[in-house]
Amino acid sequence: MRNYEILYIIAPNLDEDATKKTIERFSNILTDQGAEIVKVDEWGKRRLAYEINDFGEGYYVVLKVKANPEAINEFDRRVKLNDDIIRTLVVRDDD
Repeated sequence: MRNYEILYIIAPNLDEDATKKTIERFSNILTDQGAEIVKVDEWGKRRLAYEINDFGEGYYVVLKVKANPEAINEFDRRVKLNDDIIRTLVVRDDD
């Protein structure tokens, strides 16, 4: 298993409960594929450097994960299908 850092931005038009459910849903996608979530860091709503899909801000979430590439690929596939996630970035963390 490799170390990854995942950052994704949730659309700001969701209420607090929907945001929490979205974070939980995507964490479960990783754990169902055998990944281990080391740390979940919610940065909260922040202003975007430029507008994405007419949004000027977004809810930032950063995950530190130990996973195999298949789990990351499944996460990435599901994120692209969800309209509540406006941007994502997955980086392999080779300490």
